Amino acid sequence: MIDRATLVEYCNTLLDSRAFQDYCPNGLQVEGREQVRLLVTGVTASQAMVDAAIAAGADMLLVHHGYFWKGESAPITGIKQRRIKALLANDLNLLAYHLPLDVHAELGNNVQLARLMGWSINGGLEPGNPRSVGLHGELPEPMSGAEVAADLARVLHRQPQHIAGNDRPIKRIAWCTGAAQGYIDKAIALGVDAFVTGEISEPTVHAARENGIHFFSAGHHATERCGVQALGEHLAQHFGIAHRFIDIDNPV
Repeated sequence: MIDRATLVEYCNTLLDSRAFQDYCPNGLQVEGREQVRLLVTGVTASQAMVDAAIAAGADMLLVHHGYFWKGESAPITGIKQRRIKALLANDLNLLAYHLPLDVHAELGNNVQLARLMGWSINGGLEPGNPRSVGLHGELPEPMSGAEVAADLARVLHRQPQHIAGNDRPIKRIAWCTGAAQGYIDKAIALGVDAFVTGEISEPTVHAARENGIHFFSAGHHATERCGVQALGEHLAQHFGIAHRFIDIDNPV
């Protein structure tokens, strides 16, 4: 058991969350009970995720995608009211980290994805930026586009969408989890053979084809399951509390 304030401050320091200008507040978003015995982690604080955490008896829910995003409607009505009402009624803490969890050098989504896939890391997708969201590196050995797609499907349990900009083998690769299809230009500037992210948009297809680069849309949810799990496991070991990751499937 650990008190909430200690756990939250530890996470804020570990992830250096105060250093980020983000699209949402990082850290404690909804306050619940003071003591944490069971930590449940998940990708997004949807109603299904909140309900699952409550059913599991969690004291704290830790997610990558929380609430209060810039540009969203401010009134607490509709699904926002129902989600927050469920958290408050069950005294359940909601803790969320967005960009800090994407870029962390050990527990971050992008580092963890590379470890899952067996890719080496050579540097950031944005050279000179110490907090580069994406990374670039190399495959263990050259692979065809179809082989990389199959590898992603095997590891992430989701068939990626593959835009083949050429028929050459892939060795150098760049990636950025989530909705980073716009970062394909950064990957092209680095001269890599392929770029992997979670989502795809209409212009991405043309950018890949016309610049001769392989592009893989492997799923926003699928590419961002690993960071929050790694953080949850780290907290469980550090504080001696129970941890359970709950995966609420999302095809996007």
